[in-house]
Amino acid sequence: MTAQTARVPLPRSPILLRESVGPIAVLTLNRPEARNSLSEGLIGELHAALNEIRDDSSVRAVVIAASGAAFCAGHDMKELTARRGDPDRGRGYFAEIMNACSAMMQAIVHLPKPVVAAVQGIATAAGCQLVASCDLAVASEAAGFATPGVDIGLFCSTPMVALSRNIPRKQAMEMLLTGEPISAATAKNIGLINRVVAEGTQDDVLFAVQRAARDRNAIPATG
Repeated sequence: MTAQTARVPLPRSPILLRESVGPIAVLTLNRPEARNSLSEGLIGELHAALNEIRDDSSVRAVVIAASGAAFCAGHDMKELTARRGDPDRGRGYFAEIMNACSAMMQAIVHLPKPVVAAVQGIATAAGCQLVASCDLAVASEAAGFATPGVDIGLFCSTPMVALSRNIPRKQAMEMLLTGEPISAATAKNIGLINRVVAEGTQDDVLFAVQRAARDRNAIPATG
């Protein structure tokens, strides 16, 4: 048997993991090799999971977390640039992806259950938008936030909407126009996140959310 014939493709890991911790649904972005960038597939799976949760009366809150070093690096630029060879140079596909991503973010905003971001690493562009779209956010001291579209000649206009609804205008414009990252401590000070915790302990948010979910006065039942 040659090395070539013995080679067996490894099974692919799910790009979105879902588990239940009591009444809490934990959705984990699971593309660590791509810095959990929002590919077409991941956007679709996250949106589908949110729709299922919306109608599931057993779920009282949601935590969005991520595997690996980065929380979310925004859109999958490799996936987008690969469509430059399309007859329209990818414009149709780009519009489709942006619309799908906006619809997924709105599913978070309109979910009748609290959604908490547990941020362990960098969240940039649409990843920063994802954090801003959640109702609450807890971040590790190692986390950072940025809207760096200007670095490649783009303006993060869609992330701007969610960002500017969380933080004051001047701070939002500084992030959008400079692309410079801010620390978790700065993000808390300007209102992008609720709490900064020691590195590796941001998942403790599960226990706090679970306690709140048990309190019917804190989180009304839905469904």
